[in-house]
Amino acid sequence: MKTKFLLSLFVLMSVCFSAQNNDQQIISKSFSSFLGNLKSKDIDKAVEGIYPKFFTVVPKDQMTMILNMTYNNPIMKVEIINYKVTQVGNSEFVNGEHFSIVNYSTRIRCNAEGMQDEMRNKIKDMLVQKYGKGSVVYYPNEMAYYINAKTKACAISKDRKNWKYVLVEKEMKSQLNKVLPKKILDKI
Repeated sequence: MKTKFLLSLFVLMSVCFSAQNNDQQIISKSFSSFLGNLKSKDIDKAVEGIYPKFFTVVPKDQMTMILNMTYNNPIMKVEIINYKVTQVGNSEFVNGEHFSIVNYSTRIRCNAEGMQDEMRNKIKDMLVQKYGKGSVVYYPNEMAYYINAKTKACAISKDRKNWKYVLVEKEMKSQLNKVLPKKILDKI
């Protein structure tokens, strides 16, 4: 009797772990695709990967404009050099949806060519404030900043197959309480 109970418990735990592991693999692949769209500057596809409820905070057309201004700016060219999903948390079911925290890193290049020294210094101060002093390096021979950013996102899905994302930025955290459940926000 005890053996059957332990065997049943083991099978149940294996199934649960397998489901979590599968979620993590799907999220990692899907989020990498989302970041790939940003890297290739396919802004419309990237916007389609954003959690629809986020558009109650920032309207979809405004988000498209912000991303276009960021990644297609002729004055300061921004490019994602590479990215890596470093960790995908276990998914949690809250209010009818599944949520998972994604940690990832990106290496970004910001071209500051043609800018006056004063503007270049302001940009550097802004980047250091956002990413930290050790994460921002300026290469004068290239007139470019390189940023090593470690960031978080939240993956959200109703069916655990199709995942949408919210990038978690410090400056947006107060607005995210309109988008993400408190239980999830507390983990970020």
